[in-house]
Amino acid sequence: MKDDDQFADFLDGVKPLTSSDTIPDQHRQMARQQALARQQAAMAVSAKDDNPLSDEQAIELVDPLDMLEFHRPGVQHGVLKKLRLGHYQSHMKLDLHRHTVAEARQAVVSFIAKCQQQQVRSAIIVHGLGLKGNPPAKLKSCVNQWLRQLPQVMAFHSCQKADGGLGAVYVLLSKSAEAKQQNRERFQQRR
Repeated sequence: MKDDDQFADFLDGVKPLTSSDTIPDQHRQMARQQALARQQAAMAVSAKDDNPLSDEQAIELVDPLDMLEFHRPGVQHGVLKKLRLGHYQSHMKLDLHRHTVAEARQAVVSFIAKCQQQQVRSAIIVHGLGLKGNPPAKLKSCVNQWLRQLPQVMAFHSCQKADGGLGAVYVLLSKSAEAKQQNRERFQQRR
């Protein structure tokens, strides 16, 4: 008992710590903050650039007066000729004048997606010649490369003078999945 009395006398002026008096574990707090910062940075990067098109550093420049043309394997010669001559009616048009490269990049992706959604098969993209640009034809070069990277684009060709000439392209798009299914159903009914 003597030890208990001595211990009680020893602790006579001591009061217990409350939770507000504790010092937080700074190492754990820093680790949590760093983990949160890494997570937010990763989310920002993925949200910022989910665009499949290459950025302007990876673009091969073309001359402002070059004619642009491209087609995927399997596109028929007659289809290409009609596209080149502007015989396909274009229901949608995108004008990229006064767009920065970053704005144009996003606009092209959105435009192609909108065309697919509305089942548009032929469209026009106006990029301009870029004769006075530095470097010249920067946007034209970007559009030339970007359209090749999009799987929905079957072919494209510089326009006729009435539709924009060398400062615009006719774009031929593949059918949407919905349109393909409708064709299958229509041809199944014939049998």
